[in-house]
Amino acid sequence: MRRKLMALSLASIMVAGLAACGGSDNASSSTPASSSADGGSASSAASSEASVASDLNVGVFYYTYSDTYITSVRTALDEALTSAGIKFQNFDGNSNQTTQNEQIDTALVQGCNLLVVNIVTSGSVDASQAIVDKASAAGVPVIFFNRAVETDDQEGQVLGSYDKCAFVGTDAPEAGHMQGKMIGEYLIENYDTVDLNGDGQISYAMFMGQLGNVEAIYRTQYGVEDANAVLTENGKPELVYFDPSNTDHYQVDQDGNWSATAANNYMVTNLAQYNEENGNMIELVICNNDGMAEGAVSALNDKGYNLGDGKSKTIPVFGVDATDAAKQLIADGKMTGTIKQDAEGMAEAIAYLINNVGQGKELMADTENYNISENVSNKIYIPYATYTGEGDAAVEAEAPAEEAASSEAAA
Repeated sequence: MRRKLMALSLASIMVAGLAACGGSDNASSSTPASSSADGGSASSAASSEASVASDLNVGVFYYTYSDTYITSVRTALDEALTSAGIKFQNFDGNSNQTTQNEQIDTALVQGCNLLVVNIVTSGSVDASQAIVDKASAAGVPVIFFNRAVETDDQEGQVLGSYDKCAFVGTDAPEAGHMQGKMIGEYLIENYDTVDLNGDGQISYAMFMGQLGNVEAIYRTQYGVEDANAVLTENGKPELVYFDPSNTDHYQVDQDGNWSATAANNYMVTNLAQYNEENGNMIELVICNNDGMAEGAVSALNDKGYNLGDGKSKTIPVFGVDATDAAKQLIADGKMTGTIKQDAEGMAEAIAYLINNVGQGKELMADTENYNISENVSNKIYIPYATYTGEGDAAVEAEAPAEEAASSEAAA
């Protein structure tokens, strides 16, 4: 229902004759507003709305195109903006903050007047404030999304510095808490099967996406802590990291790309030493995202595990994002579970804010029914949900009342 309402709301914005930032191939063609039969007030209202919306010239800046989840957001946002007739251009920051800053500068010079930014340097006040300052100097709104723009102890410092600024993302600790609880409950139900060497403990590997990334930090922490809480409450010992020499208790993608390749390389190396033959097999794999989970599953497949054939042994692998690839691995019995990060829901919330700007409203107008941060009034959280292949339990934000009423009236 939420997606239908969003499509109806966005379709009301028809952009007339603006060139996109830098002449993007992604820019959609404009469609003029229709005239009413008698050329009266309806025509004037539509013309007025189209005139306001026609000022939109949107630049969308992604930290990298190579991230699978971000690709899902980009696909959904492209579809929403194209359907609405909104001119836009996408930019690939290629995991380089300097590159992204230069792209923003160029876009502003070329006339972009609304910035949508998936910042490269997650959690950096300096990096995000620099972008806000660029937007403020140009007098244009900026919508950050997905990657944190400030740490918890600096919450509101950046987002509160400019009245045309907003954030659409997730409550970073939530995914870690949900993943940890899911892992703990799975282990309680399957403890003896998972404990391959029968030593009464579960040894685990942890793949961390990026050092310093707020989401990665919380997922790494709570994915283990909350699993341990469930285990100890049920009389089981806490998880044991597979490599006693690694005091960090994680392996990180050094390139910061949360990649399947990084996890696969680590897992291949790990299994050469930690295996059933040596009596110290890794019995559980926890990943900060589904891309890394895919890489871990691939390495296990090469060793005859997680083949989904009902005969081979399965090492439980958990991720975050509920990408299409991960859902297929779960359906095939090769991966155990994930936490859904709602790419479409995130794209729709971003599009809703763009819609507000296009209609000449305040950026955060009519967003009361979204999940708004208790501490920062211009921060929208998109809920997570567990996914184990038994049904997608994601909870979508309800449409704001004004949007629902207007959409129902249109129907």
